[in-house]
Amino acid sequence: MVLMVTSELEAGSQNSDTVISPSVSRGVIANSRPRLSVIVPTYCEAGNIAAMIAALDASLTGIRWEVIFVDDDSPDGTMRVIRSLGESDDRVRAMRRVGRRGLAGAVIEGMLASGADIVAVVDADLQHDEKLLPRMLSEIESGEADLVIGTRYSQSGEARDGFSTARRLSSELATRLSNLLLRTNVSDPMSGFFMIRRELVDTIAPNLSPGGFKLLLDILASAPAGIRVREIPYVFRPRRVGKSKLDGLVIADFVGLLLSKLAGNWVPPRFFLFALVGTLGLVIHLFALRSAIVIADASFNTAQIFASFVAMTFNFFLNNVLTFRDRRLSGFQAIKGLLIFYAVCSVGALANIGVADLVYSHDTTWWRAGIAGALMAAVFNYAVSSAFTWRR
Repeated sequence: MVLMVTSELEAGSQNSDTVISPSVSRGVIANSRPRLSVIVPTYCEAGNIAAMIAALDASLTGIRWEVIFVDDDSPDGTMRVIRSLGESDDRVRAMRRVGRRGLAGAVIEGMLASGADIVAVVDADLQHDEKLLPRMLSEIESGEADLVIGTRYSQSGEARDGFSTARRLSSELATRLSNLLLRTNVSDPMSGFFMIRRELVDTIAPNLSPGGFKLLLDILASAPAGIRVREIPYVFRPRRVGKSKLDGLVIADFVGLLLSKLAGNWVPPRFFLFALVGTLGLVIHLFALRSAIVIADASFNTAQIFASFVAMTFNFFLNNVLTFRDRRLSGFQAIKGLLIFYAVCSVGALANIGVADLVYSHDTTWWRAGIAGALMAAVFNYAVSSAFTWRR
């Protein structure tokens, strides 16, 4: 992939190329097609919505804009706040997603629903510098760039403000790894603050993964060769209200996405996480098997049954918090899901044995037959678990 990347040392002027007088009434602006759509994914951000709209209003003076809040059915009344503010401001739009979660998916849906030729992505927590938006817009409208990234790093590669030490180190590692494996060359492919041409979004949308948090990395990996990328540094601010949605599990999403892109999008990122859990489950199985035989003096068959249920239980709960955490089951639904998972894995075991036996009958190399059976079981268990155990 060839990306034409340029950057600047300091974030510059906050002024935009004004084409609409600030004195024009809000109603006239609302009735015009926006030049810029700002996509803001939300989950439990009720306390930040009014401040976000005010910040956009102050920064985008003279620009026809709209903001699309895409909310994953927040329990804190975020959607109610958005709708209330939207009643008096036609530039404010709201999308409520029910039964599905994930920042990347929310942003993709918001971008595809936008009314402008250029879309920006900004977090609702006010950590991104919205004052940079006019300059980012100018870069694209002037033909200098197809994608403009707000980078949290200066030209020297050092993180600017707002980073904890752990987050800075993990971000730097992820950046180096993604640039190496995907052959990109940007300073902050993990950024959640960027602006892009809508026509480019339409082109690559079918190849984007709706799961996880790192949409920009997915865009860079999916974009056609030769797109022009511009990077502009900004100061990453501390969160104003609420708690961060990012946790240690985000690294799993990152690894799954990288592997999926390396596989040419033929394998979904979630499958790699499912396979990782299955590999750990094998270790748990062997440990439980040995414990039952050595400590409990159980027969092999009894120990094998015990170990199988221990491993399946381990796999279910780890998949519930890792692989399918956007569909996480709790309470009675978790118990029901566990029983369904037992049934799915039991059928998967039969599929494993059947395929392994078939392969072994034609090729007596035991490890080839074993791998074929294991792959069959993994694909079956993943597909059926996605459809029934963790169905949307």
